[in-house]
Amino acid sequence: MKVVLLAGGFGTRISEESISKPKPMIEIGGMPILWHIMKSFSCYGFNDFVICAGYKQEYIKEWFSNYFLHNSDITFDYTRGNNELIVHHKKIEPWKVTIIDTGLNTMTGGRIKRIREYVGDEAFLMTYGDGVCDVDVNKLIEFHRSHGKTATLTAVMLEQQKGVLDIGGDNAVKSFREKNKYDGAPINAGFMVLNKEIFDYIDGDQTVFEKEPLEKLAKRGELMSYMHKGFWQCMDNMREKEFLEKLYSSGNAPWKKWKD
Repeated sequence: MKVVLLAGGFGTRISEESISKPKPMIEIGGMPILWHIMKSFSCYGFNDFVICAGYKQEYIKEWFSNYFLHNSDITFDYTRGNNELIVHHKKIEPWKVTIIDTGLNTMTGGRIKRIREYVGDEAFLMTYGDGVCDVDVNKLIEFHRSHGKTATLTAVMLEQQKGVLDIGGDNAVKSFREKNKYDGAPINAGFMVLNKEIFDYIDGDQTVFEKEPLEKLAKRGELMSYMHKGFWQCMDNMREKEFLEKLYSSGNAPWKKWKD
């Protein structure tokens, strides 16, 4: 199963760093938060990634282009008149990474629509490139397959609000709407499983995935929630970045399931 990562937005609320790089490339513990998210999926055996890039997409491409070089011990040997590269030790991930320029001003739904040819007809995982979570991905997929609906999203209970969900007793999402500051309800944390039918709910580049597509899915009973009671945190501003940085540097990052 492929993992689709939305990494094309401007990140205006954390402009202190996103002015020079895409928001998903802002570092936690010396590595981009995008890398942390990918490592989390990799711990469960998911290593085939499709990155929906946009703003400063060349930064993401160049980072992955140099990833092998920067994580290997090497010798440059010029003694025979050639630029011979000898790799001694390498610390590399078993990843296949496809990076697609999905446009500068494309909305979230449009970015998903643009990578349809890269995920084919199979269900795929999808999340945002600015939040970490310790959700058990295998259990999430198992839940998705058990109900047979088009989409499953991971829901968490937090005061800071994203898309607000009305969830019935059978875990079906009865309605979906955007946040308001007075809400105290389950929120959309991303970490979704989507069937191929999801593309039929997206019109084009200007479709905001969190509006028409999810609202329509909810009305039709095709959107389910997987309640997660563990850790989830997005990185919308410097305060949240510093919070994640402190967790990681202390060795208490809940999303870190891998060994150094």
